[in-house]
Amino acid sequence: MAIKKSELYSKIWASCDALRGGMDPSQYKDYVLVLLFVKYVSDKYDNDPNGLIKIPKGGSFKDMQALKGKKDIGEKIDMAITALAKENDLVNVIDVVSFQDEEKLGRGNEMIDKLSSLIAIFEDPALDFSKNRAEGDDILGDAYEYLMRHFASESGKSKGEFYTPGEVSRVLAKVIGVKKDTKARQTIYDPTCGSGSLLLKVAEEADNRATIYGQEKTVVTAALARMNMILHNNPEAEIKKGQSTLSDPLFKNDQGNLKTFDFVVANPPFSSKNWTDGFDPSHDLYNRFEDGRIPPDKNGDYAFLLHIIKSLKSTGKGACILPHGVLFRGGAEAAIRKSIVEKGFIKGIIGLPANLFYGTGIPACVIVIDIEHAHAVKDFDDKHKGIFMLDASKGFIKDGNKNRLREQDIHKIVDVFNKQIKMPKFSRFVSLAEIRDPKNDFNLNIPRYIDSQEMEDLQDIEAHLLGGIPNADIEALSDYWQVYKTLKTQLFSPAKRKQYSQLKITKENIKATIFKHPEFVSFSKQMDALFDEWKARTTIVLKALKVGVKPKQTIHAISEDVLKTYTGKALMDKYDVYQHLMNYWAETMQDDCYLVAVDGWKAEPYRIVVKNKAGKNIDKGWTCDLVPKTLVIDRYFMKEKNVLEKMQAAADAAASALQELEEEHSGEDGFFVDFEKVNKVTVQKRLQELKNKKAKVPVPAAVAKEMAVLVKFLELTEELTDLNKKIKIAEMELDLKALGHYKTLKTDDIKQLVVDDKWMASIERGVKTEMERISQRLTQRVKELAERYETPMPKQTEDLAILETKVNAHLQKMGFVWN
Repeated sequence: MAIKKSELYSKIWASCDALRGGMDPSQYKDYVLVLLFVKYVSDKYDNDPNGLIKIPKGGSFKDMQALKGKKDIGEKIDMAITALAKENDLVNVIDVVSFQDEEKLGRGNEMIDKLSSLIAIFEDPALDFSKNRAEGDDILGDAYEYLMRHFASESGKSKGEFYTPGEVSRVLAKVIGVKKDTKARQTIYDPTCGSGSLLLKVAEEADNRATIYGQEKTVVTAALARMNMILHNNPEAEIKKGQSTLSDPLFKNDQGNLKTFDFVVANPPFSSKNWTDGFDPSHDLYNRFEDGRIPPDKNGDYAFLLHIIKSLKSTGKGACILPHGVLFRGGAEAAIRKSIVEKGFIKGIIGLPANLFYGTGIPACVIVIDIEHAHAVKDFDDKHKGIFMLDASKGFIKDGNKNRLREQDIHKIVDVFNKQIKMPKFSRFVSLAEIRDPKNDFNLNIPRYIDSQEMEDLQDIEAHLLGGIPNADIEALSDYWQVYKTLKTQLFSPAKRKQYSQLKITKENIKATIFKHPEFVSFSKQMDALFDEWKARTTIVLKALKVGVKPKQTIHAISEDVLKTYTGKALMDKYDVYQHLMNYWAETMQDDCYLVAVDGWKAEPYRIVVKNKAGKNIDKGWTCDLVPKTLVIDRYFMKEKNVLEKMQAAADAAASALQELEEEHSGEDGFFVDFEKVNKVTVQKRLQELKNKKAKVPVPAAVAKEMAVLVKFLELTEELTDLNKKIKIAEMELDLKALGHYKTLKTDDIKQLVVDDKWMASIERGVKTEMERISQRLTQRVKELAERYETPMPKQTEDLAILETKVNAHLQKMGFVWN
């Protein structure tokens, strides 16, 4: 059975626990990722004479398995990796860390146990990578990215720079104009490539029909990049390790000049203070700092940007992540900025949210460079030349201690930028004339041109004094009134003063008036019909999935359709609807599609067995990944489920009555006050004592009442015990019926359970919550305005005077009098 993506990731991440100890995350990542690489290539290419990677004798993961528990395990793992490296020209790539480093891995038995447990995790049969790859979807590559993201997150501020968040990488890849349908092989270059994640996202955008080049100065990080390329099926990528790209660029043409590329992307170290180390910028061999355009000695941001521009072909395009300061800082940077802008090299600027990157929390921006576009608009006047600016700083989600772009944020940025769409408070084209204007003087700080601040909710003093709801606040809800054209007149009527209205109904009836209004009901039905249309189309697509399907292509097709479906629809933000789909894809549907891609429409239950602390196997029942038992029960055994639920409700009622009885009589004068524990045994004992007394002498009424309470407690206890027994039997019977029914399921039955009952039902719930949220927002705003101005200041003063009079009267009766 195929392993689920999420399960694969969690299993591999668990391997990190075996190594953590006192080791820094930035160090232990090197061990885990190397072992992941060895396991993958061993599974994929062992005994394959034509394989991409040659597995030498003594250099496979199986050879490492034989080392578990042995005293020389560290030394022998190093030897195995060395053999694999030499056989495949991977020296200084996969052999850059030592598995016999006592300082990092411990001494003696500690090292043996640590490395043995690490190997054992990768021995799990579910991690047989030769059987767990859906064609066209880099599951292992994605796992590698997942691990690097987690390592970067835990490595702290100074050591997480090797990784560019995948969401940001995708934005860069999609805004620089990489073509999927070109026959020519495109060239992509990253001068500060880190682990190579940014390069790979651009290559993926080109359907991997691209030649990759990258330079990285850190030995271990360059090794990570090389392994990353192989795991993502880009073994021919050129990753070069050298000094800083600025002092020693390694990619040159035959004339010794900088090699030029179709696309260049980079996430260089922010504001590098030692960028001039190793060379003299004023005598640069590659003419990157022409016309005296030399960045400040202690800030290398523009040095990297100028290197990118020089590394582009005449038709080239690039994108660079830089701190916001490059947009407005003065001095030498202002002169460089002016020169670049006047030459038309900057096509656009995208402002990103703060705290996205692992190496820093400061906000950054993406500078999009387009040399071809600069040449095309060279002769345009200043009004028609300029820069497209986009402020995406508000769109993100919190993810631990960092912020992260959501799927909807990525899609919106890319759509708006590539189509050059003007959106209030988000994006617009800024002409060169405006940028050149003395009041701006080539300052590119985005807030100068886009006011993204939310409109302040102003208090109306006159309304507070004299009452009434300002018409301006009502008209601010115009998006709703355009859809519900007569609803406004149902809610509000004109006040005596112009520009003010009053609520026609009680504030308690606001929600009912809105939700029952014919136009509201009609619009809700339209939205339901719209979803049903998309659902019908998508259901056909999903039920046609078969072995070999490419899950990433599937979600791309259906998500683009949902965006198209909701484009231009009133009140509904298509990107919010899109996010509901993408959330469910990430949580559940992605794993299911990978199962279908490998195994087809199979529903195979299996036992859940876990080990306890003593190492003994414990049976935790059964489950089925693609078709959970709840789906089978809901569709085929609803009658039995309803009976079970009635028994559970009765048991809950009995348990509640029992608790109430105990609480009622556990107080100071209660019948249970002297009980050490209130249970069946202690209650029976006390009841027997009272019965014995009653047999000898008549008992007072209080004792009879106590006996009645004790009898009631025992009756409820017996009832609850009996119900729990019946529930347990019913659950077992229902469980067996459900398990047995899997054998009878045909392919069409499984498709119905998965597509209709699981996927579509969940997505529909998510989309409908969006409609509910929109409706609640209107209701809450109308109620807020009504409550804000319902008691004018004179009325408040009058009410206060009345209350003051009442209080004074009470005080006088109590003997408190003052002048």
